[in-house]
Amino acid sequence: MEFGFGSEDEVFRDEVRSWLAAHLDGEPARSAWERELGRGGWIGLGWGEDGYGNRRASLTQQVVWAEEYARAKAPPRSGHIGENLLAPTLIAHGTDEQKARFLPPVARGEELWCQGYSEPGAGSDLAGIRTTAVREKGGGPVDCADSYRVTGQKIWTSLAHEADWCFVLARTRPESTRHHGLTFLLVPMDQPGRIEIRPIRQLTGTSDFNEVFFDGAVARAEHMVGGEGNGWRVAMSLLGYERGVSTLAQQIGFAEELGRVVETAVANGAVTDPVVRDLLVRQWAELRTMRWNALRTLGSSGDGQGAAGAPSVSKLLWGRWHQRLGELAMRVRGAGAAVGPADWSPAAAYRLDAFQHLFLFSRADTIYGGSDEIQRTIIAERVLGLPKEPRG
Repeated sequence: MEFGFGSEDEVFRDEVRSWLAAHLDGEPARSAWERELGRGGWIGLGWGEDGYGNRRASLTQQVVWAEEYARAKAPPRSGHIGENLLAPTLIAHGTDEQKARFLPPVARGEELWCQGYSEPGAGSDLAGIRTTAVREKGGGPVDCADSYRVTGQKIWTSLAHEADWCFVLARTRPESTRHHGLTFLLVPMDQPGRIEIRPIRQLTGTSDFNEVFFDGAVARAEHMVGGEGNGWRVAMSLLGYERGVSTLAQQIGFAEELGRVVETAVANGAVTDPVVRDLLVRQWAELRTMRWNALRTLGSSGDGQGAAGAPSVSKLLWGRWHQRLGELAMRVRGAGAAVGPADWSPAAAYRLDAFQHLFLFSRADTIYGGSDEIQRTIIAERVLGLPKEPRG
């Protein structure tokens, strides 16, 4: 399928630009900005159906929105986990009651979500999770009647400190192993004494993700998605939505970062080094290649998820590319790039300049969201049909 933008897409682009220009004023609080997006009807464009407070948009229009949002340098989204991960999963696997309960608040920007997948001993190897959920059918307190009690620890939980809800993959059959006996549960985060959130400080000094401890947290049985014991199927379906249209918006940000590196190289004379020039051109060419690959794979299916293995290929490409850009930025800056604030402390890390932040943050690009090793295994086993990786 040839992917391109038509006249209707360009009309839509003008609408997007006009709305963003009229509503981007200063730096609004993240929660307030989500509600503003909800009032404008800009949440849930890719859900494939309306009626939940969202508007429908074609695949090309979803790309237009993502790219123009990035070009406008609009605030980082705190609602993207609910919009882009939970919502498509509920549309595919949830009951009508679950969709009616959870999709409208996401579309209005009123309820924020986080993802309870990774654990200290089960990161890339998600099937090794140990968090448990025990069913309680009546006879107890009101909040326990026909509910699950969730106990365990999740880690690297992005935006847990802001989230109202968490979708949790937990083991509901104690004797089960690996991907068997897992269940996908929707857990409210406002449970003092039952849920504890501890921020994790990153190399950059920021704390965007957290450890989350569940101590008998309650999840209603009616908020189980896909049936008990079917959590692995639901979880894998959700991961299929993790990369797609958002990759193109990400590339707009990458292009801006590369542009700043080029400008700095020209300004300080680093561009006169032929090796630096070669590296800059290589970064530009690889970024263009990633864009056309993303457009090609988006256009290869009607669901926005692209061809088999495409998400893993995309992750492998951009993760290492972004790391190389961070390394190149430090090289262009020269020795001064290695100097931090004079009053160095954890708090001072927040004053890192853009290139230092890029370099430090990008160290994790080949780990989070599925490590490079895991992506290669997915491609080998599920796309190329090679023998499965031996299990320890």
